Amino acid sequence: MIDVFPDIPRLYTALAEWLACLVYISILKKYLTGWRLVAVSGLALCLQSVFLVVTRDLPIGFWIPSMLVAIGMMFLFIYISCHITATEAGYFTVKAFVAAELVASLQWQVQFYLGYGEQGVQLLEVLLLVVIYGGVFSLIWLLEKRYIPDDGKLNIRKRELWATVITGVAVFGISNLSFITSRTPFSGQYAQEILNIRTLVDLGGFAILYAYHIQINDIRIKHELEAVQNILKNQYVQYQQSKESIEIINYKYHDLKHQIIALRAEEDPKKRHAFLTKMEEEIKAFEAQNKTGNQVLDTLLASKNMYCMNHHITLTCVADGSLLNDMDVMDICTIFGNALDNAIEYEKQVDEEKRLIHVSVFAQKGFLMIRFENYFEGEGLKLEGGLPPTTKNDTDNHGYGLKSIRYTAQKYDGVVNVDQKNNWFELKILIPVRAVRSQNTI
Repeated sequence: MIDVFPDIPRLYTALAEWLACLVYISILKKYLTGWRLVAVSGLALCLQSVFLVVTRDLPIGFWIPSMLVAIGMMFLFIYISCHITATEAGYFTVKAFVAAELVASLQWQVQFYLGYGEQGVQLLEVLLLVVIYGGVFSLIWLLEKRYIPDDGKLNIRKRELWATVITGVAVFGISNLSFITSRTPFSGQYAQEILNIRTLVDLGGFAILYAYHIQINDIRIKHELEAVQNILKNQYVQYQQSKESIEIINYKYHDLKHQIIALRAEEDPKKRHAFLTKMEEEIKAFEAQNKTGNQVLDTLLASKNMYCMNHHITLTCVADGSLLNDMDVMDICTIFGNALDNAIEYEKQVDEEKRLIHVSVFAQKGFLMIRFENYFEGEGLKLEGGLPPTTKNDTDNHGYGLKSIRYTAQKYDGVVNVDQKNNWFELKILIPVRAVRSQNTI
């Protein structure tokens, strides 16, 4: 390298990384607010600055480990400040790091071009720092805020995180290659050339991550629109189910009138007592149904139970519905509606005396366990991607029930497991209780 020039001051780098984290923290759903956020932010800036300054003169072999530690500090700052998962925190950390690299490189390149700072920190250098850092980070904030939902969550999955990490590593490696060695086809030889490479590569990397972010957001919106459309399509189905439920009640009412007439005509006290006892037991059984502690679940179970009664399916439930009180109504309907619909659809194909479905909801070691069991006949359960394939001929419009359940569970850091035990099909959903409660925490 012919031109020798000083690298970006570590304090400038620390400030850029800290501001980049603040940009994303400000548009995400925050866990820390008020003075706690201010205190943690101040501590994060101090730690980031001290660490980068202390490691400034370490040998080149410690450069990458030092950068990894700095990125880890950014991750912790974002993760403890926001109501997001570790996967989402990792995703936004990579974006923040690339944004910080871009802004720091741009500021230093402009300063190098103008020749400021040759004799120490000057007023114009500080002014340039404020203008570029403030202007570019404000622009990034405006761009990113447009594609962050109101709840600050995008439901980032691991494959999306890894795609972002790979992009970030490639951008960082290529943009800083010239500082390690000039003996590659992609390295620069002169100071201005090296600065151009770093800034332009960082700009390209940020543009790629931003475009990918828009794509993820579009997928999320598309999924929500599909969910809304499915709800609208199911309105008529729900209307039909309500009609069937009313018909069942009318049948029961009609039977009750005949039972009362029979009771009045019955002279044997023992038989009359037996009739009354049976009627009382049926009334108590009806009153005891679906009192789980969650109104949404109670309503859903009542509707499905009416349908099951009409099709001679026994549906039992042991559920602590209060565990679901912090879960979104749509998510409860998605999980229980799809799971019960699938179980009912299968049970209609087996003999009436074998039509059994059991639902249980309980807490176990800090996790919410939702389990659906139904009688199953078959040699073995075949899975595709961890889920059984649809048995419908129209695969384009069916087979999304279990996928919707898994998608919903992943929103709460949960997992879905499908298994077969003897003659029972078992669908288990395991969700951390903390993840459920954090959805409604402000």
